Amino acid sequence: MTLLTVWPDTDASTVLVRTEDAEEIQGELKQLGVRFDRWPVVTGLPAEPTSEEVLAAYSTYVERVNSSEGYTYVDALHMTPIDTPEWTAKAAEARTKFLAEHTHDDDEDRFFARGAGVFYLHVNGKVYGILCEAGDLLSVPANTTHWFDMGTRPDYVAIRFFHDDEGWIGNFTGNTLANDFPSFDELTADR
Repeated sequence: MTLLTVWPDTDASTVLVRTEDAEEIQGELKQLGVRFDRWPVVTGLPAEPTSEEVLAAYSTYVERVNSSEGYTYVDALHMTPIDTPEWTAKAAEARTKFLAEHTHDDDEDRFFARGAGVFYLHVNGKVYGILCEAGDLLSVPANTTHWFDMGTRPDYVAIRFFHDDEGWIGNFTGNTLANDFPSFDELTADR
């Protein structure tokens, strides 16, 4: 189940909001201009699906988002654990990159077709941790300071939406705030 946790950005030990209620999550995030939606999860995707397989399975929903938000480039990616040193190194490198606080000049829309990840939004003196799971769509507005944690053993399939063909480009802030807040592994261990 999706989880929203809100902390003051100065104290990760003080929880201001913690909820799994989808309507409450939607209401909290709407105040930030963040769109949160839920789609039915399509079963039967392969363990390591191609982008085309994922996009075909969710084509109706993808077309609706593209139409309403004006996206021109959409892809899907997966992180599927493989017990090899190469995969472990690749996963650790990707995780480190996304854990660094950053912004984007474009909106960041992600739909989780499988697995989970946590988006942390740093807005108005607070940190909003949104644990997204299969079926969740989260749209982070352009220029919103945030970071993403996929955990130490990432296992997810996500659809990504872009307004241009350049894809994911992060503008890193240099802030190490992400180190002070509970990680994906810590948030999911509590559940």
